[in-house]
Amino acid sequence: MNASLVLAANLQNSAVLDRKVKGLGLPLLYLDFDGVHHPEYCYWHPRKGPYLKAPGHSLFEHLALLERLLEPHPEVKIVLSTTWVQTYQFSETARKLGPALRTRVIGATFHTGMDKDIFNSMPRGLQVVGDVARRLPSSWVALDDDPRDWPADAQDKLVRTHGLHGLGEERAQLALQIKPQALAANKPS
Repeated sequence: MNASLVLAANLQNSAVLDRKVKGLGLPLLYLDFDGVHHPEYCYWHPRKGPYLKAPGHSLFEHLALLERLLEPHPEVKIVLSTTWVQTYQFSETARKLGPALRTRVIGATFHTGMDKDIFNSMPRGLQVVGDVARRLPSSWVALDDDPRDWPADAQDKLVRTHGLHGLGEERAQLALQIKPQALAANKPS
C-alpha cells in the first residue's frame, strides 16, 4: 500500500472505527454527482435548493443512463463520493438517485463522525482510496469529473467525465461499460 493510501486510510479510519463496514469484499462504484449526473455548474440556494447554471441541462439528467449501464451488474454497489452528502446528509443524498440506484447505495466516503475540515482538505482521489482501504472491496471504480491529485496507483480506477457533459459523453459511457465488467469478473464466488 502506498503512502497516500495509508494516510487517507488513517484519516478516515480514525473517525469511524466503531462502525460496521458495508461493502467488504464487494465490487464498488464510487459515485460523484456534479459533472457526472449533470453539469458541474451546480449551486445551492437556501430557499431553492440545488440548481444548475447550465442552459439546456437539468439536475440528474443522466440517472436513467447510469441505471442502464449498471443493470447487467446487480452485484455492483455504490458508495457516494460527492459533496452533496455534506449538504443534504447521507439518506437525503441517496434518495436523489431514485429507487433503482438507491437500492445499490451502501455508504459514502464522508461520514458525520469525520473531521469535515480534514476531509475537505484532501483531494477527491485520497478521499476515495481512503474509503477503499476501509471497505476492502473485491474491486472498484470511481466515476468523477475531477482527476486532480488521484494517487498514481488509482488512476486506472478512475472513469473521468467531462464537467459539462458528464456521463452524457460517449467516451465516459464506454469506459464505464468496460469497468463494471471487470468488477463483475472479480466478484467473490
